[in-house]
Amino acid sequence: MEDAEELQRIAPCPSLAVESIIRVGTAGAIWGLCAGPYDARKQGLTGVSHAAFVAKSIGGFGFQCGLVAGIFTSARCGLQRYRRKDDLVNSLVAGAAAGAAVAASTRSWNQVVGTTCLVSVLCTAADYFKQV
Repeated sequence: MEDAEELQRIAPCPSLAVESIIRVGTAGAIWGLCAGPYDARKQGLTGVSHAAFVAKSIGGFGFQCGLVAGIFTSARCGLQRYRRKDDLVNSLVAGAAAGAAVAASTRSWNQVVGTTCLVSVLCTAADYFKQV
């Protein structure tokens, strides 16, 4: 357990970001693979349009999850090195940055604020329970 924590302190931020993008992006792609066929059937798609919808779903979920993971990991690692502290404030701020970046494309302040708060709280809780 201590070796993993020591490696995280030694590893550069870009390495951590790439690793989290790959890991969480893959999880998002798997989610898209599971949710895509269900949504396509719900919309009544068949054949090539069904396959195209599923492929788009896989790519969309994978990209979005990877984007959130990359922004969160980069921001958290950068804050940790800047502040020279490893505490929950880093996760709170990095989660807010990741949530705001993803929700900014909606151009709705309600969605930006809601997503920012939600992602920030979820990231902080995940980081807290990882440390316990």
